[in-house]
Amino acid sequence: MGWQTITKTKGHHRVQPNLLDYDAACADFSWENISSELSGLPDGRGFNIAHEAVDRHANGPLRNHLAIRWLGDNGTVLDFTYRDLQEQSNRFANLLCRLGLDKGECVSVLTGRIPQLYIAVFGTLKALGVVCPLFAAFGPEPIFQRLERGKVKILVTTWDLYRKKVAGLSARLPELQHILIVDQADDPGDGLWSMPRLMNEASSEFTIPATDLEDRAVLHFTSGTTGMAKGAIHVHNAVLIHYMTGRYVMDFHPGDIFWCTADPGWVTGTSYGIIAPLLHGITNIVDEADFDAGRWYRILDRERVSVWYTAPTAIRRLMRMGTEPREQFNLTHLRLIHSVGEPLNPEAVVWGRDVLGLPVHDNWWQTETGGIMIANFASMDIYPGSMGRPLPGIEVAIVSRVAENRVQVLGVRNVEGELAIKPGWPSMFRGYINDEERYHKCFLDGWYLTGDLAKCDDHGYYWFIGRGDDIIKTSGHMVGPFEVESALMEHPAVAEAGVIGKPDPLTGEMVKAFVCLKPGFEPNDELCRQLIGFARRLLGPTIAPREIEFNNHLPKNRAGKIMRRLLKARELGLPEGDISTLETENEE
Repeated sequence: MGWQTITKTKGHHRVQPNLLDYDAACADFSWENISSELSGLPDGRGFNIAHEAVDRHANGPLRNHLAIRWLGDNGTVLDFTYRDLQEQSNRFANLLCRLGLDKGECVSVLTGRIPQLYIAVFGTLKALGVVCPLFAAFGPEPIFQRLERGKVKILVTTWDLYRKKVAGLSARLPELQHILIVDQADDPGDGLWSMPRLMNEASSEFTIPATDLEDRAVLHFTSGTTGMAKGAIHVHNAVLIHYMTGRYVMDFHPGDIFWCTADPGWVTGTSYGIIAPLLHGITNIVDEADFDAGRWYRILDRERVSVWYTAPTAIRRLMRMGTEPREQFNLTHLRLIHSVGEPLNPEAVVWGRDVLGLPVHDNWWQTETGGIMIANFASMDIYPGSMGRPLPGIEVAIVSRVAENRVQVLGVRNVEGELAIKPGWPSMFRGYINDEERYHKCFLDGWYLTGDLAKCDDHGYYWFIGRGDDIIKTSGHMVGPFEVESALMEHPAVAEAGVIGKPDPLTGEMVKAFVCLKPGFEPNDELCRQLIGFARRLLGPTIAPREIEFNNHLPKNRAGKIMRRLLKARELGLPEGDISTLETENEE
């Protein structure tokens, strides 16, 4: 396998990138300088995310600038200026105070991507509550787990979601005192309130209380490999990462129109689908509808999107169509495309350049990191398949665990090990809710251990190998599933692939691949033999899959990640563990 470097030249950019000289930016970087670019609350009362994202713009020249354009599933379009957002989030903050929300108590939002979600997020942050967004597609049990573990006091939801998924849970949730129904004009009763009525009665003026950088702000649940989901706690100090990555990675400029396709039930949909673009005073597109290729291309065209943040699974779906979108849609205003969720196959990076006119920039981070840690920057060369380079202010290393309480930093290039980050960055999670022991196990010998295996090349770019528990040990070799999946995707018949290790008495584990085919290709024994031979030529016989199974419904979570551990559990007849974030087949 070999992909040509996508080289950036001086004349490549339509606007000058915010980060022009990576080495100089790293050498001169300080969080104090980033902090100085934000305003802080009046009278030195600290930093509040909602103030930085909404109020400081609403109180200045951008008060009438379009903050959010909401595109309804049925064709409705609603526009909210920064002043509109300020007034509406003030009303919601006052509503929460009226219902008795205290500092640090949790407000959960269980809706689709509707305007009330965004208003509730900022209103909760203003009232010093903790926001806990949930996927609307969750079933009752994962909803219960998250509401119960987060000790959620107030829930925002729709009447339909309440009836189908929440009504039967109330007796098991003693902490849940109030449920706000966003689409009922009158109070349904029994602790159920009409959010529109209470909003109309609330004042549009609100003074944000003094906010410490370490005050809790967001609770995001991330699926565990087995058992209960983990609840990662983030604080208001995360605003520094959201702002800095918006500037250096998303390369936001005044007047940009930004679209992040992620649902706020996933951390990307909150950090970059809500907070980061508004910190920079630009316009944020919010689409209520699920994935539809034609609709997505129309949004990019009609809304004149300049910066687009999406997921590998969406890119692969677009690749499967085999269309030439630039023949039907005007994408000339699109300046930068980013992807996150799982590693981006090299073919997808090059496809973006060839079909959309721009390469897709991969980046890496986790729910626990709260913001982007490693990225391909607008001004830098792209090595397709690489995650990029660490953000200024972020110290990353490849390490090896050498003892129970010690790690060794592997200073040699191109050596595989565990990806680790030096603690102290502003958006670092501050704990797993109700699980301090698990939290402390994430840190060892002065490093946060991510659980991801990676390597750093001679250019300082990092390459994802696989999750530590995904690595396949075959005939004495360590095989990363991503490498095998990327090789298979180079075959013209393959749209997606998921790779696991399957127990084998001779080799320890054999490599098995689950392959989703592009339209026009039929699964059969001959194609299976072709794919195995193709992979053997690219990877060698040890690493190439020995078994291939065709599967056009690879299990993915709602962040777009292929759930390899679920493929393995089903293959081996093992317990499936937490599948609350599993994307259903009809969403494919």
